Amino acid sequence: MMKVQRKINSAVGVIYLVASEKYLHGIFWKDQKIQKEEAASSAHSSASKILDKTECQIGEYLAGKRQEFNIPIQMDGTAFQKRVWARLAQIPYGETRSYKDIAKELKDANASRAVGTANGRNPISLIVPCHRVISSDGTMGGYAGGLSIKEMLLNLEKTNMKKTGKLK
Repeated sequence: MMKVQRKINSAVGVIYLVASEKYLHGIFWKDQKIQKEEAASSAHSSASKILDKTECQIGEYLAGKRQEFNIPIQMDGTAFQKRVWARLAQIPYGETRSYKDIAKELKDANASRAVGTANGRNPISLIVPCHRVISSDGTMGGYAGGLSIKEMLLNLEKTNMKKTGKLK
């Protein structure tokens, strides 16, 4: 399957998008290791409609005009990673969960570290909102884009929730 890549300059810095004709396969941050591995196998092109749609929706999200994405995605990972990513996708805009919360939702309260590892390997951050997962003590935890970007995304969502008082 041929994949195409696009580099976009966003309000939070450089983001790389990787897609095939049918699916978005990755949203990666400038210095993210997984991005370099995925991008190395991708052709450089701006021809994908998926990339156009993704770039537009990311711009709307970062401008506070979008709370949900409707991009077809395909994520490669282990069965456990896919279960974690499915849970991440259910965290509402403007809310957070802890790694422990996700582990409990998966019926394995002792899997917090494994949840953190799966979270860190999420190839489609923003759309599968791993930035909404924090440590049990309320601290940020980690984020592939860096903690400053994670904090900015969480603040963006909280600010928009205060302005609208509801989910759109």
